[in-house]
Amino acid sequence: MMNKDTIIKRLSLADEVAGRLQEKITLGEYAIGEKLPTEPELMVVFGVGRSTIREAVRNLSNAGLVRVQQGLGTFVERQQVTSESLSERFLRAKGLELNEIRQLFELKVAEKAALNRTDADILQMKKHLEERRKMAFANIPEACIQADINFHLSIATASQSEILLDMYKTVAHHLKQYFLELFIDTESFIQSQELHESLLQSIVDQNPQKAWECAARITGQPV
Repeated sequence: MMNKDTIIKRLSLADEVAGRLQEKITLGEYAIGEKLPTEPELMVVFGVGRSTIREAVRNLSNAGLVRVQQGLGTFVERQQVTSESLSERFLRAKGLELNEIRQLFELKVAEKAALNRTDADILQMKKHLEERRKMAFANIPEACIQADINFHLSIATASQSEILLDMYKTVAHHLKQYFLELFIDTESFIQSQELHESLLQSIVDQNPQKAWECAARITGQPV
């Protein structure tokens, strides 16, 4: 029978469920290496739907408390949340998550680069963008991906924001492998070359609004 004390009000949803599960793990109710109850069982325990349980488990997985093994279940990894560096968190993140983080950076980095770039910055951006073009048309994916990353890193450098540059470097370091798995050829790089050139021109022209718009189009976000 369901204990009324364990029923979660729907307004609390996934965060509350995650908190209750974390408490049970911390207290040792679920030991390290032990498998958590199934989704249907947790739905009964907490009185919530499947999507809420999945989101709660995802929160715990992101915190490093549990490990989800496809087809096997969810297992306790550790009893308490441990502090980790930003780089370590990015390393645990999947490629798609990293790409979403990169997309958030791109707009602000482009805007600030348009305001703060130097002549030296422009030379670096032009060099990497030309290398990107050459490798794209030569259909050399790895070299093209590296040139693309270098181009965007040079924009981050031109932003004159150390924190944005450091964060972008951390993301880019882990993002390359994801791109190598995602792109088997350079066709998409050829298609986006003109838009990248427009981004560069907007930075050269010191037009932050245009730079923002170009970065938004490159990352597929609404302008």
